[in-house]
Amino acid sequence: MKKNKIALQIISFGLVILTFIACDKDFASLESDVINNDIATNFDILSEQYAIIAYTKPLEPAVQTNGLIGLSTLGIYDDAYGRTKSSFVTQLSASSYDPDFGNGTVIDSVVLRLPYFSRATGFDDDGNTIYEIDSILPKGETYDNIKLRIFENNYFLRDFDPNADFNESQVYFSDKTAAGSGGFSGALEGEELIFVNSPQTSYPNNSSDNSINISNNVFLLEADDDDDASTPAVITERQAPGIRIKLDPTFWQNKIIDKEGDAVLSNQNNFVNYFKGLYFEAEPVDGDGSFLILNTNSTNANVTIYYSTTETNGDTGTGTYVLRFGPNKINFFDNDGFTLPIESGDPATGDSRIYLKGGEGAVAGIKLFNGEDLDDAPEDNSFETFKNYFVVTDEGKFVRSKRLVNEANLVFYVDRNQLDMLNEVSDNEPNRLYLYDIDNKTPLIDFVLDATNSTLPSFSKLSHLGILERDETSEKGIKYKLKITEHINNLLIRDSTNVELGLAVSLNVNVEESTLGSVQKDVKGADDFNVPVSSILTPRGTILHGNNSEDETKRVYLEIYYTEPNN
Repeated sequence: MKKNKIALQIISFGLVILTFIACDKDFASLESDVINNDIATNFDILSEQYAIIAYTKPLEPAVQTNGLIGLSTLGIYDDAYGRTKSSFVTQLSASSYDPDFGNGTVIDSVVLRLPYFSRATGFDDDGNTIYEIDSILPKGETYDNIKLRIFENNYFLRDFDPNADFNESQVYFSDKTAAGSGGFSGALEGEELIFVNSPQTSYPNNSSDNSINISNNVFLLEADDDDDASTPAVITERQAPGIRIKLDPTFWQNKIIDKEGDAVLSNQNNFVNYFKGLYFEAEPVDGDGSFLILNTNSTNANVTIYYSTTETNGDTGTGTYVLRFGPNKINFFDNDGFTLPIESGDPATGDSRIYLKGGEGAVAGIKLFNGEDLDDAPEDNSFETFKNYFVVTDEGKFVRSKRLVNEANLVFYVDRNQLDMLNEVSDNEPNRLYLYDIDNKTPLIDFVLDATNSTLPSFSKLSHLGILERDETSEKGIKYKLKITEHINNLLIRDSTNVELGLAVSLNVNVEESTLGSVQKDVKGADDFNVPVSSILTPRGTILHGNNSEDETKRVYLEIYYTEPNN
């Protein structure tokens, strides 16, 4: 344990301490004309550093990937660890059942849409909205295309596990297996759907071999005036960026339209038994590709059948039949392209390096005070030694404070030597990490109390989950600082258990809000820990210095700033 006395003293115990707790900057920067040695005499501001145990926990052999709050992943991602490929399967739900399509029904077109996460940033010279895409990796001015293949799924996605307790939901894993059952990869690729070249789609006239254009372009849908060829086409709709494909109608004529009046279209249960869904698979184009995070829960994510009818009296009409994605959806990961193996760390002594990787990758276990809790031998227990330094206890229960904790941070340094040796680009480094309670599968109290909420994940929970500090010139990562002040205070004054913590890369820290129904997911064959949803959804990864790093100046540590009377 190392002690540093900082030349800061305070007059007002309550008011100024609250100011310190609210500050998100390094504590040493807080000296000002209000707080200085000339006017403060009652208290000292001190700091302590504590070693912690940090070790890698690979997500082997697979991680649960159903129930990911409506988000699906698709595509190709390359980083220091190697190549990850992601695919997904989804059920379909009809907009209505027992449909009456009319007489002489013929399909005009079938359009599949998968919108990206995007936000409007302005308008171009033609008045079209300009969008910024938030859900394509790696980010850039342009994106690499992917080869997309879509199949009819022949594997029935169950709601409940027949081999488990009553009403226990079925768990599906990223390696195309189901809990209590075997693998089902062979049943995913039924009949392959045929793409139709068409303007204002992701598969325009100059595309071939299912190569899909990935871009932030808006789709401008037009209606032609058949009565006057000289009249220019009128734009009827502008659709936000996403995947938009026209599909050959033959499959849908046979599968849907020709089944009018059949029991298979009478209700959802019959329908999902008859038409088990679609399987989406991505392959690289010219060796490269993009990784997409898709909001398949959106009402704009669907397959729409446009059809025409001709009645016996000669009257004609048009109609649409919409199939939305869900309710059951499963993401799959293929890490066969990994060139950097992830091995299990040492939970007793910790590791020299911490390997973090999203998807079917790795998280880390974090043990404060050697993972110890209260016992009968306080002289041998680092947790009780820490607690007795800050508070007075009676049989382990809090009585009063000796010193007041103002701020507590976990500091993790990026292993630049490793990432640079692996030629990692700075854009691939995750901006956010997520810290959580492994034992109880919940966020920390600091997450709940952090008021820096925003709809933009880059600006949410900034006080608790600090953004990656980067070099101003190279933009390469330097360190992460995660504030756990209230967690430490809970250990000291609320007699909380010193639980093991988990550390994971995060796509979007907002995803972990309990109000969204986010539930941590199982690791296949592991009973001792779960994985946050926001980590499963991102392919990003990084390498951090552990507590046994060869570079002692970069070892992970817990820093605590506190106030104590100086008399």
